[in-house]
Amino acid sequence: MLVRSGFTIAILAAALSVADAQTAPDPTGIWLTQAGDAKVRISKCRGGICGVVVWLRSPVDPATGRPAVDDKNRNPSLAKRPMIGLPLFQGMSPSGPNKWSGTIYNADDGNSYASSISVANAGALRVEGCVGALCGGEMWTRSRR
Repeated sequence: MLVRSGFTIAILAAALSVADAQTAPDPTGIWLTQAGDAKVRISKCRGGICGVVVWLRSPVDPATGRPAVDDKNRNPSLAKRPMIGLPLFQGMSPSGPNKWSGTIYNADDGNSYASSISVANAGALRVEGCVGALCGGEMWTRSRR
């Protein structure tokens, strides 16, 4: 009887750990920014996560009639990069449960900021950036495509 109940407890513990692993929020996938103007594909890379712009609400620059580029970047060679395919995260490494820290590039002003990303739930991602002690953030929502 003791062996049987020990076996039952082991099975239950294994089942619970599998359930936890299956329900752990996953940052990978395509996320719509809070403003709804861009989608970012987040994938695992180099022991952390990477994020790349994969869609823009306005992919064409109205001033040039050409695909939008990273024209706010102070580096002239980088200012010609297409916005679609633009890498946003650098050095995003695990920094806690469901949290990664590194830097994020803001194409709106051409600067990079200290950043953290955390999975709020299966459908929401908290993205924060800081300049010194001043921090701000937004919620991104999981996109179906």
